[in-house]
Amino acid sequence: MRVRFHGAAGEVTGSCHEVEANGHRVILDCGLIQGSAQDERRNFEPFLFDPAAVDALVLSHGHIDHCGRLPVLVKRGFTGPIWTHAATADLLKVMLEDSAFIAEMDAEQANKRREDGHADHKPLFTRADVGPVLRQVKPLAYDAPQEILPGVTVVLRDAGHILGSATVELRARENGAERTLVFSGDLGMKGTPILRDPAPVPRADLLLLESTYGGRAHRERAATVTEIGEILDHAWSDGGNVLIPAFAVGRTQEMLYWFARYWDEWNLSRWKIFLDSPMATKVVEVYDRHEDLFDTAGRKVFAGKPHPFRLPNLRYTADVEASRGINAHERGAIIIAGSGMCNGGRIRHHLRQNLGRKQAHVLFVGYQAHGTLGRRLVDGAPRVRMFGEDIQVNAQRHTVGGLSAHSDQPGLLAWYAQIENRPRTVLVHGEDDAREALAEAMKSRFGSDVSLSRPGMEIEV
Repeated sequence: MRVRFHGAAGEVTGSCHEVEANGHRVILDCGLIQGSAQDERRNFEPFLFDPAAVDALVLSHGHIDHCGRLPVLVKRGFTGPIWTHAATADLLKVMLEDSAFIAEMDAEQANKRREDGHADHKPLFTRADVGPVLRQVKPLAYDAPQEILPGVTVVLRDAGHILGSATVELRARENGAERTLVFSGDLGMKGTPILRDPAPVPRADLLLLESTYGGRAHRERAATVTEIGEILDHAWSDGGNVLIPAFAVGRTQEMLYWFARYWDEWNLSRWKIFLDSPMATKVVEVYDRHEDLFDTAGRKVFAGKPHPFRLPNLRYTADVEASRGINAHERGAIIIAGSGMCNGGRIRHHLRQNLGRKQAHVLFVGYQAHGTLGRRLVDGAPRVRMFGEDIQVNAQRHTVGGLSAHSDQPGLLAWYAQIENRPRTVLVHGEDDAREALAEAMKSRFGSDVSLSRPGMEIEV
């Protein structure tokens, strides 16, 4: 087997890895590059491989930085099967259609702003491009070996990151010998609500290991949950709203889980709670269909009252008018909206309404990439530019780090320690400081052969 690295090699978006196995070409993930406008323009560049020459693709999970360029890949000639977990297959339609809608709207707005009247801004892909992708999807179950090409077998194992997330085990028999490549995908934290813990893999000849938080240990989740309750109580006393930028998959459902779990302790009945995200609303429906994938504690909470997705004071705002109506609430509203990094979506409109208010609180519960509006706010920017306006930031900002859907360094090391042969490892999906810290820890603790991926780098298995 030979592996080439095309994305998430020194950054945490744009996951894409090419594998040659038994004479076939397989792509692991094909994600959107996110961040600054300059970063996102890279999505329009040609792939460094021929899409028409790819025989199959294996998708680890439904986050857009892992699946968001699939329509581009198909438009440019990929016609093979897309293998992924059944729950990811359900999420994929939601994620890609929403991404296409945002791309269409952004292009439309950019064309309206042109003074010369030329409409030359085009979306990366449109909603019409999503259908062909979905027709190529082949759903799989966890722990069920599947021959996807002659001599090439895939096994998906629960990665505990989001619903349907998987660690990919790719086995290929070449010249009478079998080689096993393991791609961790994104690994979740042990004890993450709703989801089962990341499943171990028995062995590997080469491991591609994510390293998003490879240089740090997360705060204890229990301490973070306590802090959220304190922030909500403080915000109520201040007489403002609470804005929660949240990813539609994973973080939104976890926040609703905690609201149900601590309904009485946090006195949540006094709030008006809005889930202002059509995409997150559709994702909730997917979670409802896959409760069989929940862990024991999660099933218990979902079987109790109030149900996380049907809180008595929770309103799902599907249309634009209902979303605008939230602006009438200057206090007492908890508003969960996307995008999680504030680079698009309805959260930007709520930030525009609330950032100038000293009594308002903005609660960041997820990773904020370099170059995003969320990162600028987390870093304490006194002013931000939105919708052509400079907006003074008077709202109180809170960053809680214990809810990460990504495993931290101790968690990554513990997961790696379960692989019996301590395989050669290449670190992906992480910025260099995080990857270097994780590599040093792996070498020190296990004596592992660890390297950092770079765009275009090749490895022989």
